[in-house]
Amino acid sequence: RWFTHFYVVSVLWNGFLLIQLFRAEFLGVSLPSQIQQVQYALGRDSQSEDTGNEHFSVLLVLLLLWLHSCRRLAECLWTSVFSSGVIHIVQYCFGLGYYLALGSTVLCQVPTSVRNGKGLSVQICWYHIVGVMIYIWASLHQHRCLVILANLRKSKSGKVISLNHSVPFGDWFERVSCPHYFAELLIYISMAITLGFHNVTWWCVVMYVLFNQALAAVLCHEFYQKNFSSYPKHRKAFIPYV
Repeated sequence: RWFTHFYVVSVLWNGFLLIQLFRAEFLGVSLPSQIQQVQYALGRDSQSEDTGNEHFSVLLVLLLLWLHSCRRLAECLWTSVFSSGVIHIVQYCFGLGYYLALGSTVLCQVPTSVRNGKGLSVQICWYHIVGVMIYIWASLHQHRCLVILANLRKSKSGKVISLNHSVPFGDWFERVSCPHYFAELLIYISMAITLGFHNVTWWCVVMYVLFNQALAAVLCHEFYQKNFSSYPKHRKAFIPYV
């Protein structure tokens, strides 16, 4: 349940960055000097010019990231039913730092012209539409899967009756043990597409999410197989059919 803290931090921090970028993009206000110093430290000047429609892509991805954090926070508060499981202090600190660094990583893709308050024209490209559509599709399925998991511990009236693990069925659970992890990967891929496919930095983020979620999914899959003798044998751990 302490994952809730991650999303509180993400909503506040990435919301702040989103407001600052919106002001720079549409109101011609320079980004705060502290943010620009972080960008300098992370080497943003090595690519100072806008390549294509990069500035709007960054704004859109930061918005998607913030909306994702808002939804996950709402699910942690009002949907999920957590057991008494604990998290290691190292994992906890890393998680907090991860969501602080993630928004900063997105913002570092902003070109110098926007950073200094010189707004550019906004053009919606085909990859923006494709990325947003995949984002919505994956987000809907992730929410459905989290509702399925929560309902395993609730009665029909919605009252929590157990904190034990049960075998989930329905939606993407028919194909994989951890479809909510698979949906998380698709959400990050959708952001890479929204950035125009070519952003190497964000594809590195996608690779991190891939390995992180795959490891968690395999451990969960092995737990199901060990504790439930009738667990469906056709289900994969993370990615359907793989």
